[in-house]
Amino acid sequence: MKKQIIIAFALSISTFCIAQKKELRNAEKAIKSNNFAEAKGALNQAQALMSEMDDKSKAKYYFLLGQALYAGGAGSSQDIDKAIENFDKSGNDFAAEIATIKQEMTNAILTKGNKAYESNDYKAASTHFEHAFRTSPKDTLFLYYAAATAVNVQDYDRALKLYEELKSMGYTGVSTEYYATNKETGEEEILDERTRDLYVKAGSHENPGVRKTESKKAEIVKNVALIYVSQGNNEKALAAMKDARAESPDDINLILSEANVHYKMGNTDKFKSLLEEATVMDPTNPELQYNLGVIASESDDREGAKKYYQKAVELDPTYINAYINLAALVLSREEPLIEEMNGLGTSKADDKRYEELKEERQQLYKDAIPYLSKALEIDDKNINAAKTLMNIYSVTGDTANYKEMKAKVEALEAN
Repeated sequence: MKKQIIIAFALSISTFCIAQKKELRNAEKAIKSNNFAEAKGALNQAQALMSEMDDKSKAKYYFLLGQALYAGGAGSSQDIDKAIENFDKSGNDFAAEIATIKQEMTNAILTKGNKAYESNDYKAASTHFEHAFRTSPKDTLFLYYAAATAVNVQDYDRALKLYEELKSMGYTGVSTEYYATNKETGEEEILDERTRDLYVKAGSHENPGVRKTESKKAEIVKNVALIYVSQGNNEKALAAMKDARAESPDDINLILSEANVHYKMGNTDKFKSLLEEATVMDPTNPELQYNLGVIASESDDREGAKKYYQKAVELDPTYINAYINLAALVLSREEPLIEEMNGLGTSKADDKRYEELKEERQQLYKDAIPYLSKALEIDDKNINAAKTLMNIYSVTGDTANYKEMKAKVEALEAN
């Protein structure tokens, strides 16, 4: 009796094994024919026999189910996530095949992300970029793209979460770039190392090189801090900056980022001191000088502002905003003159003072003209500079220049 029971049990196991292999074969055949619905049906039947499968059969089941869900790229985002979960359960038996499929997945998701980005659909782009990272966790750059595009649509909570994830990974964005110049176009192209070497060997490219990309750490810290500021969490913003500065005290970008945070918080004194610190580190940066000029001007330090603006144009003779602000600085002295002129009486002494103030006002206009003319020389479509010059020529009685500038203003307004 015992012998008969044992035989019957053995026959039962044999039947299960045959059924498992049949369903797995059917699923495999359906996948090769791109009939993914049929493959899912076969795998659903095989699932009922999972408890009887050996490890090798289970690995194959998960591998096939992953393929069926992916559906050759037609699967939804949720299907792709489930496909990856099943691939990860399949062990190492199908590692090479799975690596190829995952790369296809990542490329397809990135294509969607890039199309959304080019269409200015940053919300969708951010979602796709994050999905690409989840599909290929080694490619941390995709997570950075996801965070940056989330900032574009002011989805700050999500951006903050992604940035914090990047920080926890120690992400810097520094990578190795291989490049060479295309002989036909004269353009430098970024290539993978093997392709670059092949192109150079074939003679289509020249001047091969390798370099490290700039760190994105300062940008990440800046964005995290600015998000905290937008949320009213200034303490966390400053703490983020402090940690970053402690790690990279000589990073001028971090100094500027911290200055930015203080400026947004209204801490102009701290903003100014940080800009001055940055200026010591980078004395040839015209933008730093210009920003110091803005702060000095806002603090009614006209001489200081003039000094900084002049330094900015000395460093960069085409820095148009510095010329505009130099003119504005000169013309800002006009209002108190007008107030005094309007408050004078009709006495002989008052008449004399009036003429003095009038002459002083005329001189202000003359002092502003070179700055505005230079701004218009740099940008001949700057209508504000043109209008101001037109008005100055009108007040100073320079008829010829007034007519010329009036015609220019009318032409600009017509366009």
